[in-house]
Amino acid sequence: IVDIAQPIIDRLAEASGELVRLALVDGDRLTFVAKAQGARAGLRYDPDMGIDVRLSCSAGGHAWLMTLSEGRATELVARQGFGAPAQYGPKAPTTYKALMKVLDDDRRRGFAMIVEQYAPGMTAMAAPVLRRNQGAIAVITIAGPMLRLTPARMESLGAPRVILLPDEFLA
Repeated sequence: IVDIAQPIIDRLAEASGELVRLALVDGDRLTFVAKAQGARAGLRYDPDMGIDVRLSCSAGGHAWLMTLSEGRATELVARQGFGAPAQYGPKAPTTYKALMKVLDDDRRRGFAMIVEQYAPGMTAMAAPVLRRNQGAIAVITIAGPMLRLTPARMESLGAPRVILLPDEFLA
């Protein structure tokens, strides 16, 4: 999947000018497995790869959770725990009620969007990669500094469009 997805990730990084990552759903976890850096100069956000995604306060986590029932989303977050604002961003949700409100907003928008939930000064957006009749198999995220990746910029990048995936990706 990573080899097939890498050219798509590269194009999205080039178009957005930000860090784009792919995280795969693996049972009850979401793990970053590929990335492309679109920022060529100035501030760059470039965290480690191979880490599990913090579901409660990351755009990738929200993109996956928004495809699940409230019960399943709550179960996954309960198992992993909430990300405390002191360890993550100052706007990280710390209750199920707050998280469900964020997920409702994400569903209405069609993609997840966070502002200073995962890290101070950082924003991100993410969309689930859905497999026909099976739900989310991955998420694609775009992340960067809040100075450049503003909510308005994320709304523009998230405008409805179709990304055609190779047949091998859907097999």
